[in-house]
Amino acid sequence: MKMMNIAVLVNITKDSNLIVTKELVKWLLSRNCNVILEKAIAREIGLGELGNDEEDIFKRADYLVALGGDGTILNVTRRQIPYVKPILGINFGHLGFITEVEKEFMFDALEKLLNNDFKIEKRMMLKAEIYRKEQLIKELYSLNDICITKGTLSRIIELETLVDNKVMETYRGDGLIVSTPTGSTAYSLSAGGPIVYPELEIILITPICPHSLNSRSIIIGSKKTLEIRIVSANEGVFLTADGQLGLEVERGDRVLITRAPYNAEFIKIYNRSFFEVLQKKLKEFSS
Repeated sequence: MKMMNIAVLVNITKDSNLIVTKELVKWLLSRNCNVILEKAIAREIGLGELGNDEEDIFKRADYLVALGGDGTILNVTRRQIPYVKPILGINFGHLGFITEVEKEFMFDALEKLLNNDFKIEKRMMLKAEIYRKEQLIKELYSLNDICITKGTLSRIIELETLVDNKVMETYRGDGLIVSTPTGSTAYSLSAGGPIVYPELEIILITPICPHSLNSRSIIIGSKKTLEIRIVSANEGVFLTADGQLGLEVERGDRVLITRAPYNAEFIKIYNRSFFEVLQKKLKEFSS
């Protein structure tokens, strides 16, 4: 069996006192794996020699094991760019659409990983480029969505949208969600957008509380370029990627959203269909 380089990335708010992390690292070392950890985590569990800088983690790893929930997966997926490595998500959270396995089945899943008994599933990502006075000021990537929303005290905001330089619509409301198929079961779903099969390659545009009843979700091809112009003069308009990273945008700013040049790769251990997971998670969410 080839010696594997496995990076363990943990959400410390989910693993109290790093109890599961310690157990997992011990298990991997006993199976002759090279374990790669963040420096702070390695020191915390008394294995400082396993600590690595951020870039080295993703350079060296063959596989990434993420301990947490969907939010942890989103974070890891963005952090590893441009070193795209397959991710095995271990669910510690409540609603795991992206995570592959619940933590009680973690070692069974890892045994299959070490024996190469798995498949790789690819998911498209988005890239957002924010321009101010024709200067690129920020570039963000997302697995779920790019959102432009008003602040708590802001009034209705106005967003002009173009697809491949052709005017699509001017939205007036609380904002706009631009999502991947993976993100269709996240914020977009809460805003009334459709559920999209995750292996499709499309970009989904969903308005948030639109002022006009004619405004509805629109699906465009993944090769299209979506441009959003900030028309609103109000302060407190924000752009966020996966609800985790972002910045305040201003009147006159332009946001170009395209399919990212990188896919996310997920390790699939169990032969569960998207619909099986969907029904289970939606039932949990509604109960």
